[in-house]
Amino acid sequence: MNKNLLVNLSFLIPKPTGITTYAKNILPYLKELEPTLLVSQEIADYRCHSVPNNLTPDYGSKGHLARILWTQLELPRIYRRLGANLLFSPVTEAPLFSGCRFVVMVHDFIPLRFPNWRSPLTYYHRYYIPLVLQQATHIVCNSEATARDIVKFCSVSAEKITPIPLGYDASHFRFLDLPQSNYFLYVGRADPYKNLHRLIDAFAGLGRQTESELWLAGSPDPRYIPALKARVAERGITGKVKFLDYVSYEELPYLLNRAIALVFPSLWEGFGLPVLEAMACGTPVIVSKEASLPEVAGDAALFVNPYSIAAISSAMKRVAENSELRQELRQLGLARASHFSWAKTGLATREVLQGYL
Repeated sequence: MNKNLLVNLSFLIPKPTGITTYAKNILPYLKELEPTLLVSQEIADYRCHSVPNNLTPDYGSKGHLARILWTQLELPRIYRRLGANLLFSPVTEAPLFSGCRFVVMVHDFIPLRFPNWRSPLTYYHRYYIPLVLQQATHIVCNSEATARDIVKFCSVSAEKITPIPLGYDASHFRFLDLPQSNYFLYVGRADPYKNLHRLIDAFAGLGRQTESELWLAGSPDPRYIPALKARVAERGITGKVKFLDYVSYEELPYLLNRAIALVFPSLWEGFGLPVLEAMACGTPVIVSKEASLPEVAGDAALFVNPYSIAAISSAMKRVAENSELRQELRQLGLARASHFSWAKTGLATREVLQGYL
């Protein structure tokens, strides 16, 4: 077997987001390919090649720009110096016009579906990413919905794309049989496409008679959180809505297990990892019917039109008031989650890479 595979992990950050979680969980299944990892901090039991430590999202737009420049200028030199014949990038970044063979992972096209022309990310997705995907040896992605977006936005043949669903750690995200608390839970970022303004309005629509609360978990984003807090105040529900900070990986299963339901009314997702993790905990799920989310939830969730505040509110009311429905969704969710695993994701990814080594 040719052992000249590079895995680009220059983006890894200490607080796991979806992409970091993905990369760390599939890595053990690539070990058989004996890859060289491009990392700023060594990972035990792997051959590693050191890269600068200022290339991550922790450094904001400066880190993003530094990583793009490093990818274009330095990565091809490393590729040739190490005698590589394939690069795998768990993010959609690779050196262009360089002669490097590469496979990349695509997570979503949110910046093109909801463009913000003041954001560099929109231009990055509109001009850089299509070139990466057109020059890629092969593409993997996290859902059929993302595969369709690749074809739509980048003029890439569907035959060049392999959708591989994400997974979860079944020893970590599991039903704990804890006493249920009285909160609905959202987990994720606060970007506008996540639809938290409608979620807040839907919760307000439950009326003052409800005993429940709404907990919003995710890193505080100064671009969006102040406006959401103002909306909560305007609706007169300040005492019933909690803005939690980033929730650690260790805490998340306990938070999920005790919730009335995870409410995830996103307007678009590449996959929707919190939905899978909630189902694995036996937490009822109320979820948008858009994009990849039906692929993830199957028949195990209450689906809502995310543009309808009344529909979201009605689903929350049904789940809160109907213990039999909660039990049914719990059992369906646990069964549905059992179809996903990081082993399946990792082994399928290894098979793709093996085919190009």
